[in-house]
Amino acid sequence: MAGKSVLKRIDWLTVFIYLALLTIGWVNIYSSTFTDENLSIFDFSTLHGKQLFFIGVTFGAIILVLALEASFYERFSSVLYIIAMVLLLGLYPFGKTIAGATSWYDLGFFNLQPSELAKVATALALAKYLSDIQTDIKRRKDQLYAFLVLLIPVILIVPQPDPGSALVFFAMVFVIFREGLPLYYLGFAFLAVLVFITTLMFGTIWVSIFLALFIVLFLLLKRKTFKVPVFPMISIAVIAILFSLSVNFVFNNVFEQRHRDRFSLWLRLEKDPVKLEKIRKTIGYNTYQSEKAIESGGFFGKGFLEGTRTKGDFVPEQETDYIFSTVGEEWGFVGTTTVVLLFTLMLLRLVYLAERQKNPFSRMYGYGVISILFIHYFINIGMVIGILPTIGIPLPFFSYGGSGLLFFTILLFIFLKLDSNRLKEGI
Repeated sequence: MAGKSVLKRIDWLTVFIYLALLTIGWVNIYSSTFTDENLSIFDFSTLHGKQLFFIGVTFGAIILVLALEASFYERFSSVLYIIAMVLLLGLYPFGKTIAGATSWYDLGFFNLQPSELAKVATALALAKYLSDIQTDIKRRKDQLYAFLVLLIPVILIVPQPDPGSALVFFAMVFVIFREGLPLYYLGFAFLAVLVFITTLMFGTIWVSIFLALFIVLFLLLKRKTFKVPVFPMISIAVIAILFSLSVNFVFNNVFEQRHRDRFSLWLRLEKDPVKLEKIRKTIGYNTYQSEKAIESGGFFGKGFLEGTRTKGDFVPEQETDYIFSTVGEEWGFVGTTTVVLLFTLMLLRLVYLAERQKNPFSRMYGYGVISILFIHYFINIGMVIGILPTIGIPLPFFSYGGSGLLFFTILLFIFLKLDSNRLKEGI
């Protein structure tokens, strides 16, 4: 009876969008890995066959997630968080290195990536902490603890090295903003990113001149227009200039060469055309080929299994991080627009579901789900079409990979379970 009641109350629109993305994703994985020798969709030695197996396992996980009581996720959120952090820590002595990153456990039949579990556990733990009746996000101490929940997995993931996955955890800061964190924190973060990028592009001297002119203009207009105190504005400008002075040192001495090359390509920092072309053919090769594949698809695409660049293996990692390029080449503008609209509709629907929650924990967890899915969706597609630097994170429900598919699905269906329970017992 309990199972039937969950099925009645679950948000079927979100489930339908999820199934649509899952199906379109698998079709494109099949296309990107198809050869004349791999005709059967049930050949589990192929990547598309393995992904089909992962989908079956994922459906089993959905049943388990929906079968558990909604209160289980709030009650055991801290335990799940600790388990996830221990698994991240265990990668250093026991992890398997793939493509230069020690981010997986080799389980024989399956490579487990604990950073994917950590995203789910962190979203639950953050929601649990923020929903605690003793937590006041306007207090500095509580702000610090909330940021610490996000920072611990980042500290454990960055040295693997896996900066792309680490970046996802920072996206959950928007959960804290939704619950009342002062917006000036977001302003500081935006200013830091702006100063970092403009310093790389124009140099510290020009950034300093601009900030000095801004302060002079502020002082001239303050009495008539602004109500912001003078001293804090001057302090922020001085800190920004000092930060700008450190940017080149960090860029040249802390970043690895591959990271510097990605920024050089993205921001067109390299002025030497020979060196720029060399970077484009190495670090930028994937993105370049991805752009060409999408461009060649035109409006309607070349058709299923007809992508010449896809068949010719022009785009490395096409079944994983660059799966969107397969959509562009074979299904064209119509296909890519459909995928973008499906993701956008899912995110908007999740915002609606989060806002109707009566239980603060459910609402905050919902915004954690939205933050994680959005940052993956935005960065992956931005990377594939060349408007963002290359950051290795998959497209949710779409890219090949068992760990990603499993934990993205668990992440989503925990929230759908919490939402289905919102009217039960008055919560």
